[in-house]
Amino acid sequence: MSGPRKREVRLTELEARIGYAFEDRELLREAMTHASVLDGARKARTYDRLEFLGDRVLGLIVAERLLEQHKGASEGELAPRYNALVNRHACARAARAADLGDAVILSSSEESSGGRGKEAILADICESLIAALYLDSGMDAARTFVNRFWGDAFETGEAAPRDAKTALQEWAAARKRGLSYVMIEQTGPEHAPHFVVEARIDGFQPARGEAGSKRDAQRAAAAAFLKAQGVDG
Repeated sequence: MSGPRKREVRLTELEARIGYAFEDRELLREAMTHASVLDGARKARTYDRLEFLGDRVLGLIVAERLLEQHKGASEGELAPRYNALVNRHACARAARAADLGDAVILSSSEESSGGRGKEAILADICESLIAALYLDSGMDAARTFVNRFWGDAFETGEAAPRDAKTALQEWAAARKRGLSYVMIEQTGPEHAPHFVVEARIDGFQPARGEAGSKRDAQRAAAAAFLKAQGVDG
């Protein structure tokens, strides 16, 4: 089977898995196209713009559901639950549940390096697909996907730990110490960057975190700092 034909078959199989057939097939194709395919294909549209929208759509869906599920909860009680459901790891888990990696359109080099299973790519295409569903059919289609592939995370999220950055901020504030995150290194191509960040608090040994986004690297650094201090973040 030729490359383009195989891609279309995989997209059709994806539609079957998520239970939704796109009216605008080009929108689905864009949502599944990784930036690595731009080599020699300048006119190709990749998922970057859709990812930007999908992050916001996902946030609204999760916030609405949490407000409905926890009518008496305060903002402070809702925030940790929200953070446990709207992050790179949660999106990657949902992407694996829907097997989105099988349908992502990659360059041969990115595919050979294991791109279909990379956490950052899976998280990004999950958000871009949510945006595509929203643009193709509205909020109900996006909400159906989130409700299905986040599964019981809305229930288990109630007992989720605080985000490491929030926990470290509270830890530093309790000791009246300043907290900062310092970028140490950024490597890798634009479509697959790698960040190294240090969490620093006055009077303590800094701790480093590494990830495919600045935000996740900061979280990793915060978690490493808390662990070094023997704190359960």
